[in-house]
Amino acid sequence: MITTDIVNKLWNLCNVLRDDGITYHQYVTELTYILFLKMAKETGTENDIPEGYRWDDLLVKSGIELKKFYKELLTKLGEDSKGRVREIYQGSATNIDEPKNLEKIIRTINDLDWFSAREEGLGDLYEGLLEKNANEKKSGAGQYFTPRVLIDVMTDLLKPQVGERCNDPACGTFGFMIAASQYIKDRTDQFFDLDADMAKFEKQEAFTGCELVHDTHRLALMNAMLHGIEGKIIFGDTLSSVGKELKDYDLVLTNPPFGTKKGGERTTRDDFTYPTTNKQLNFLQHIYRSLKADGKARAGVVLPDNVLFGDGDGEKIRADLLDKCNLNMVLRLPTGIFYAQGVKTNVLFFTRGKEDKGNTKEVWFYDLRSNMPSLGKTTPLLREHFADFEKAYMAEDRHTVQDERLTVFSIDEIRDRGNSLDLGLIHEEKAVDFVELGDPIETAEEAIANLSEAIDLIQSIVNDLKRLEEVEA
Repeated sequence: MITTDIVNKLWNLCNVLRDDGITYHQYVTELTYILFLKMAKETGTENDIPEGYRWDDLLVKSGIELKKFYKELLTKLGEDSKGRVREIYQGSATNIDEPKNLEKIIRTINDLDWFSAREEGLGDLYEGLLEKNANEKKSGAGQYFTPRVLIDVMTDLLKPQVGERCNDPACGTFGFMIAASQYIKDRTDQFFDLDADMAKFEKQEAFTGCELVHDTHRLALMNAMLHGIEGKIIFGDTLSSVGKELKDYDLVLTNPPFGTKKGGERTTRDDFTYPTTNKQLNFLQHIYRSLKADGKARAGVVLPDNVLFGDGDGEKIRADLLDKCNLNMVLRLPTGIFYAQGVKTNVLFFTRGKEDKGNTKEVWFYDLRSNMPSLGKTTPLLREHFADFEKAYMAEDRHTVQDERLTVFSIDEIRDRGNSLDLGLIHEEKAVDFVELGDPIETAEEAIANLSEAIDLIQSIVNDLKRLEEVEA
């Protein structure tokens, strides 16, 4: 595939920037600035870019003049342009210090086979870069990128429909919403089967999101644009007052961030019944509250194990979820899917009821963790891994399904266990709470510092032992 070839060429350009000390994530952001201009030219959409600051204007510059113009261009597009262009470039700045490196990237991008890339889809090309970045452990971007296979499974099972309002309150690079849009496009001939008003709704309003990290928000905007989605992507924190406006959705698909808020402070949302320092518990509250109370609005949410068993506010939030929604399936995911290898995760599938009480009668569990290999680069997550789960999920009567991985617990059994959802595993595990890993670079520096302290301590003990031996001698 030509897309794969282009992705590899663009990714390998990162080697050019190593001397400038640029990280993988910074590199993808830098590529976004430059690729946007080239893709605008290739797709004939340069009208949104101010004259004098387009691809051809960048291409004719070189050396110090190029570096100076590029910085000017970023400022100009971030301040004096409109719409998506301004959103993407707002607050932008370059990390490339060497003009020759910048020139090489621009020339290489210009010389790629863009005709073939357009034929295969520029959106696929860009997502290929995002996936490369997510799979590179050093980038730390895996926390913003959910594996495509898992996104597709969740989307296919929850079946987005024409006219529905879909949202991802922690959208990362916007993968879930792109999958939801593509699901409908595949069933409406790219929206051509819809009337003009509905096609406009699907393009401009149906798929929305919110993202807290500025550079990731920028990548989400670019990704959405290349997939023909113009829905609003808010730059902000869903767990702040911004999130109060995110409501009345028909479908939510998301993989919210794991861990606790820095400093241990509680969320600033004043509309939560059970505010807590645990981010994913707060996101879970937000998600089921953001669904329409019509008996049809539904969600698929990736969450770590500690959400299933935590006591205190955790138990209260699970009880509230079981009342307000029908929690119809908990998928226990295999290990090794996400960037933090030790984190064990699940997908909760639930539907908001018309009333706020008594919606869950029983909860089904599917164990895709026991007797499974630890997944990662050498053993990638594949759609085949989900085949039996999908059959069980879609079965008209799950009670007739013969599958040792599938179990069910009544609401009374769950209540008797303190509303614990840490159930359904073939091999019982000791519940371990999740500790947020933090920024990979900070974590590495802390690990080195801790190691140095340990070495110093060991050396001190050795010296003390030597002195003790001398005294005894």
